This record gives sequence, C-alpha cells and structure tokens, in this order.
Amino acid sequence: MTTDAPRRLRVLAAMSGGVDSAVAAARAAEAGHDVTGVHLALSENPKSFRTGARGCCTIEDSHDARRAADVIGIPFYVWDLAERFREDVVEDFFAEYEAGRTPNPCLRCNEKIKFAALLDKALALGFDAVCTGHYATIVERPDGGRELHRASDMAKDQSYVLGVLDDQQLAHAMFPLGDTLTTKAEIREEAARRGLFVAKKPDSHDICFIADGDTQAFLAKRLGRAEGDIVDESGTKVGTHEGAYGFTIGQRKGLRIGTPAPDGKPRYVLDISPVDNTVTVGPAESLDVTALTAVRPRWCGAAPTGPGTYTAQLRAHGGETEVTAGLVDGELRVTFAEPVRGVAPGQAIVLYDGTRVVGSATIATTDRARAVA
Repeated sequence: MTTDAPRRLRVLAAMSGGVDSAVAAARAAEAGHDVTGVHLALSENPKSFRTGARGCCTIEDSHDARRAADVIGIPFYVWDLAERFREDVVEDFFAEYEAGRTPNPCLRCNEKIKFAALLDKALALGFDAVCTGHYATIVERPDGGRELHRASDMAKDQSYVLGVLDDQQLAHAMFPLGDTLTTKAEIREEAARRGLFVAKKPDSHDICFIADGDTQAFLAKRLGRAEGDIVDESGTKVGTHEGAYGFTIGQRKGLRIGTPAPDGKPRYVLDISPVDNTVTVGPAESLDVTALTAVRPRWCGAAPTGPGTYTAQLRAHGGETEVTAGLVDGELRVTFAEPVRGVAPGQAIVLYDGTRVVGSATIATTDRARAVA
C-alpha cells in the first residue's frame, strides 16, 4: 500500500535575523520544501531602529538573516517595505496615541506587512506559503479549511498577535515552531546543532522603531509637547502632564502627582481625553470593566452566526477570561463573566474557542463597573 508524499511547496521564509525565524526556515527546508529566505527592510533609516538584543529590523539583523540562509543553503533576498511599514504601522501608531488610544504595532505589522504586503507579493511571484517563526499552530479541517490554534507550548504562544489573519491568509501561512513542545533553550540548542550563528542571539522585544525605548519622547518629537491637567474622578486638578498621548489606561508609574490620594492608595489612569488634553486618575477598582465594544472584527474562518461563549485575551502576554460575545450592527459586543482591569481602547481583543482562534477586533469603548466622572 502506498501513500501520497507530502506536497513540496514553494515557501518564502520571513527571516528577521533572530533565532526563531532561522530555525523555522531550516525546518521548512528540512521538510523538503523549496525555501527562499527574505528579510524585510522596514526602516528608511535603519539606525533609527533598535539594534542588538532589542531589534528585529536593523542592518545587523539583515546580515544575521543572510548568514543563517547561507548555512541552511537557501536563496536569500532583502525586500524594501519601508514605505509601506511607515504608512501602515508607524503612522497608525502616532494616530492612535493622538486619539487617546493604545495601539499594538506588532499586531498591526503582522496584519498589514507580513500577511498582507509580504504575502501578496509572495503569491504574485508564485510562492505557495509564507513561513515565519511565530509560535502558533495551523490545523487542517476535514473540509480542507484551516484553523489557527494556540501553540503547543502556552508559555511561548503568539496566537494573540496573529488573530488578525483571515482564512485566506491562513491558507498560505506556515508556522514550523508552533507544534513543538520545546523550551526556548532547546530551540537555541537546535540552532546551534544546525550551525546557525544566531543560536545565542538575545530575543527582540519592545517596539522596534523606537530606538531608545522611550515611547513618550518618541511621541513628543512628532506630536509636540502640550501641557494639560491630571484630574481625579471628581474633576479636581491633582497634577499636570506634557501630553495626554503619553499615557495609557491602567498606567500607574510616571504620573508625577504631587497630591496624595485621600485613601493613601496608588492612583491609575482611568481615562484619556485628547479633546481637552485631560488625563483622569483614580483607584484601581475604578478600572473594572464589565463589557466592551470592539470594531473592525476579523475572523479566522467564518464569522460567528450568533452570540456565543468564548474565552478572550486582552493583551499579548495576558491570561484568558470567560466572555459572551456577538455581533451587533457589525461591531463586536463583549460581556465579561467577571470584571477585568486595564482594558485600553486601541488594543486588540482575541476570542478563543478552546485553543482555536475565533477572531480579533479592536477595542473601541468599555463599560465600567464604576463610572468615571
């Protein structure tokens, strides 16, 4: 009895210059696919991006990616997507903060760059799939469709930032690391066994296009400093700031409030009003959110036909919480089984059915258990 051999695909491996994407490309090649490596040049001035341990898009990263491709034995190219990245990710970042929201640029990059601009170009050139080093799993359904699931190792799961992918994008995605029950140390050991120089390279983190990691200074340079009031829930002025865009809901540090709270407890950012440049602060319990409305829903497959019970994740490294969710006039309405804190408009909410990613939407408004004045 014979069985059909796995189909040999033409695969474009997005290689950031880090260890995960290098091992993913190596595994795809080892599986017998025709793999080509590509590094995305995302900055018009690469020196403005983070380098070393903190970067993923610098000149040194492109050199690291090229060396990894040479070791794997695959062709390698650098594609200039700097203009697209500036328009879709960096400009969106400024606009969201200016509007009093808190964006997630990594999620936007996955949506607009790696699985839109990159995938579109790959398909136009005859590639079958784009391969990345993300930790998530794609499951084939009996009908031939594909589902996005959490990684086998929850500690490394990155499905949250991939929740923006639709079924057509999933049909051409490959995540060779997603079903691997290994520690990051074991991934590094595998890279070393394969002779990949990046085996000991530190992970990238934070926002790649903010060179020194100072988000507030980065925003101020573009948006300008604008002094405004910090007020408590009664509207009493308790301090000043140099730009409401420099704050996010749930923030505790960096408030520089001289007047202590009457109860002596810490205060947190409850509301950001770009219209009058005011930041409202108050106690932690005022952050409790019972429901929210999210816009621009994207589904990893067919959209739900009615309200349902799911679990939701509200931040990249957050836990899950039980919710009831459904579409109302094209927007996602979500009610929490228990109040949650620190929900910031502009961030993504990702719905799960078990390990399966149902879809993602951008948080627009929240309902508080205790209304902010």
